[in-house]
Amino acid sequence: MHLSPDQTIFWQHGVLKLNATILFTWALMIVLAGGSWIVTRKLSTGLTLSRWQNLLEILVTGMEKQIEEVGLSQPHRYIAFLGTLFVFVGAASLCTIIPGYDPPTASLSTTTALALCVFVAVPFFGIEEQGVRNYLKSYAKPTLVMLPFNIISEVSRTLALAVRLFGNMMSGAMIIGILLTITPFLFPIVMTVLGLLTGMVQAYIFSILAAVYIAAATRVRKPKPEPMQPVPA
Repeated sequence: MHLSPDQTIFWQHGVLKLNATILFTWALMIVLAGGSWIVTRKLSTGLTLSRWQNLLEILVTGMEKQIEEVGLSQPHRYIAFLGTLFVFVGAASLCTIIPGYDPPTASLSTTTALALCVFVAVPFFGIEEQGVRNYLKSYAKPTLVMLPFNIISEVSRTLALAVRLFGNMMSGAMIIGILLTITPFLFPIVMTVLGLLTGMVQAYIFSILAAVYIAAATRVRKPKPEPMQPVPA
């Protein structure tokens, strides 16, 4: 039993190799991109909407509402990034019902890449909202002594995002694989369903944590109001 899809190699020539992580990641991205095009190519702006468009708008509205509750007042600016994270991680989990499929999120390289996307997105949105100077000054708050600790916090939470998602996805795939070999047919089906539910929860947690980090970076501190001067008698 392999611990990671990185260990399943389909083709190799010298240092170049095609493993399960690369293959299933690109296959998943192509399916999601093609599915997005098919779903959105006939969207209507009129009063008459199809059932699929109604469902799609309900999902998008629900995502925007969740993003807004995290603390981002303009969720439409962030839903493209956060929604893509959720859909990719969630789809990677749902596709585990396909025989022979290994979720790319069970590879540390994939989860690290996703975490690095969040690591880059946080200062990008922070600078866009606050400006370069104000954003960089936030690392020295409340005092300059906190500068190295705030930088370490940025790096450590990125590492935590990658390791948390990798550990949960890898362990779930391993448990299902072990049960398939030592138990009857019915019990692994139940565990597979629970694994799908766990994968969707992990997708939700990953995207919500990304939203929380972005909300912290884009929070603009309002200046304190000046005290009112007494009106001369």
